[in-house]
Amino acid sequence: QVQLVESGGGLVQAGGSLRLSCTASTRTFSNFAMGWFRQAPGAEREFVAAISWSGGSTVYADSVKGRFTISRDNAEKMVYLQMNSLKPEDTAVYYCAAGPWAVVASAEYDYWGQGTQVTVTS
Repeated sequence: QVQLVESGGGLVQAGGSLRLSCTASTRTFSNFAMGWFRQAPGAEREFVAAISWSGGSTVYADSVKGRFTISRDNAEKMVYLQMNSLKPEDTAVYYCAAGPWAVVASAEYDYWGQGTQVTVTS
């Protein structure tokens, strides 16, 4: 069973930065693509970023390109989301997910963390 735990969320002013971390408890972490999704109140969960098992390929939502960076450390079984130039519309619960491919569809991911709140104020 794969368990994912996010951390690093918090309250930040617009223009600020946060770094989210996701710790995975699985022997085969390096075999998983990892993704970040977010869900604002009253909205559907949306794709943010994904990274392949090797870290060689990344995918970003248009809304975060140039501002967010996804990375991973397979030795430490960690995935990160560096968020810069944050905007109020980035406010959401951010979820870490693991699956076979680095894709945008949430249904393709098999395991999910509990989420961490990110709030960006004006």
